[in-house]
Amino acid sequence: MARLFGTDGVRGLAGRDITAELALRLTAAVARELAAEHGLGYGARTAPPVLDHRIEDAPERLRALIGVDSRVSGDMLAAACAAGLASAGVDCVLAGVIPTPGLAYLTRSMGFDVGVMISASHNPYQDNGIKFFSGTGNKLPDAVEDAIEARLAEYWEPAIGEAVGAITTDLAAVEHYIDFLVHSAPVRLDGMHVVLDCANGAAHRVAPEAFQRLGAEVMPLAIQPSGTNINAGVGSTHPELLQRAVVGLEAHAGFGFDGDADRCLAVDAAGELVDGDKIMGILALAMKQRGELTSNTLVTTVMSNLGLFKAMAAQGIDVKVTGVGDRYVLEEMLAGGYVLGGEQSGHVIMRRHATTGDGSLTAVQLACQVRAAESSLGELAAAVEAFPQVLVNVREVDKSRLETDPAVSAAVAQAEAELGESGRVLLRASGTEPLVRVMVEAATNEVAEDVASRLANVVARQLSL
Repeated sequence: MARLFGTDGVRGLAGRDITAELALRLTAAVARELAAEHGLGYGARTAPPVLDHRIEDAPERLRALIGVDSRVSGDMLAAACAAGLASAGVDCVLAGVIPTPGLAYLTRSMGFDVGVMISASHNPYQDNGIKFFSGTGNKLPDAVEDAIEARLAEYWEPAIGEAVGAITTDLAAVEHYIDFLVHSAPVRLDGMHVVLDCANGAAHRVAPEAFQRLGAEVMPLAIQPSGTNINAGVGSTHPELLQRAVVGLEAHAGFGFDGDADRCLAVDAAGELVDGDKIMGILALAMKQRGELTSNTLVTTVMSNLGLFKAMAAQGIDVKVTGVGDRYVLEEMLAGGYVLGGEQSGHVIMRRHATTGDGSLTAVQLACQVRAAESSLGELAAAVEAFPQVLVNVREVDKSRLETDPAVSAAVAQAEAELGESGRVLLRASGTEPLVRVMVEAATNEVAEDVASRLANVVARQLSL
């Protein structure tokens, strides 16, 4: 049976894959696992219940914070999650619409034992998902997720009477997160004109208010969530609207978020996209200059552009590389004590401020760096010269044979020898679909396309189903 948890919680089509029943059962299992970790004596039962085991005997009550993005299915799933937690004796607070990193921040800063975020990030509105944060504001380790999944099949005794958890609502909790964003800024942004594309998602109020309180002149876009328009032609996955608006309004910069605002992409005054690689490069160089970049090291994934690696090497900054996924970036950061990492997609983790990728925080910090440097975003982004990159998805193949097929390995070796120091090849099996992603970077787009096409043909031929 496939693992329930993916790289970012449990995700799928709301109402079919992610149902209210699953949300209830899953959060009840989380509550039991959490109680066991805290030594509260409440957990799974392997036989029909006897009345000598009561959750009210526990020395304390566990508390959970639940947030949603703006999808129409969010309230349904939040209610089911609250019911599951309360049925296992956990007190719940519903925080309403809030960015995923805001939920993580409040879970840690307000002393909750677990945070539950209902979101499918950059996916279309029909999808939804459930992800969990520990009391430290970090995503749960794989081992804990496996333990939770194992509890789904266990018999358990629901709480009764006074042992049932309370469910309350605190829509003002998000104000503490906005305060955090404002206080994170090292300089004010008075006189800076910015455009913010909030993707009709969780940042629709948070990001504009934070920038306005810092003195910026703000033009917000996509701030009217309907439940069905999240990420629809807007946000970080569709930056065209933001690019046009920045140029048309003659703004200094623009920032685009995804549905749950854990990622951010930027746009300079000329309308050029500034992706996660360039954002990390700008921040890494500034932090190194200030002596804040621990071990002069940046952490990123295999998908980052070769241009980032070369730009960092030229400035004496080491780059640690992980697999795809911000959770793996964070694991490497924690293991090495590093303070800056992220992904090309716009997940940027600044550990001096946050425990996870935070789009609003990234936008604030990047805007502050532009202001402090007395430069433009375009000039700062020029420090990272991206190599042309071509990505080809080869579908309907046996991805399990990618690492073992000799003809594929020979084709990759030949391509790498052909490109030398002026390019890079990466073949990666999709985690959710029967496809292989072929990524090639080269000195010119023509070379990258030619090499990628040849490799894709080999993969399609050798790994056909």
